[in-house]
Amino acid sequence: MIELTRLNNRKFVLNCDLIEMVEETPDTVITLTSGKKIIVKENRQEVRNLVILFRQEINSRIFKNEQE
Repeated sequence: MIELTRLNNRKFVLNCDLIEMVEETPDTVITLTSGKKIIVKENRQEVRNLVILFRQEINSRIFKNEQE
């Protein structure tokens, strides 16, 4: 899950597994697998980086648990 900001400055958490596409039009529009679209303040690269960090965190937890 990644934390993002709507245009009204309200924070929310999104399940990044549901992201199908991220576009800048110039607003950043996230299209979910359901077809729903969400506009956020973060740019495309920031969303991408948040997803990468989230996946790295999950993978490191899995790896750590396998080592124990």
